[in-house]
Amino acid sequence: MTAERLARAIDIIVDRVGRATSWLALGLALIMGTNVLLRYGFSIGSIWMQELEWHIMVPICVFGMSYALLHGEHVRVDVLFQYFSGKTKHLVDVITAVLGMLLCALVIKLCIPYVYQSWSINEGTANPGGIDYRYIVKGLIPLGFALYFLQSLSEAIKSYIAYRRA
Repeated sequence: MTAERLARAIDIIVDRVGRATSWLALGLALIMGTNVLLRYGFSIGSIWMQELEWHIMVPICVFGMSYALLHGEHVRVDVLFQYFSGKTKHLVDVITAVLGMLLCALVIKLCIPYVYQSWSINEGTANPGGIDYRYIVKGLIPLGFALYFLQSLSEAIKSYIAYRRA
């Protein structure tokens, strides 16, 4: 498999995961709206519903960061970048993609023991009436950063090819 085909395959995977995950935003909005309505309209509060909000927010964040990078919706400091030549922009993109990959590898390495501990004790909530299975949510952290690592690899490949052609 060529590097270009690998980058394309990664892009397809990230796009599909991102699109599937984006539907959670609708669910999150509905749950938050329901929570607000129940709390302020009927003075009914639910710890379970409040915890459900952040249980849904986690995959949106950890999978959404790769999707944002794929579609160029990530944060970039354009104050200097806008004045660079096309070739320099591609070089900066390669360097930042490699740095992103290194950061992802570090986060994955550091969070594996944290996630393992959570899974080994079947970590749940400390709140009465809350949601158990917190270990599943924590397990999404290395998966999200692995996906971001792959998308950074794809961006490095595409930027390097553009750099060579410029």
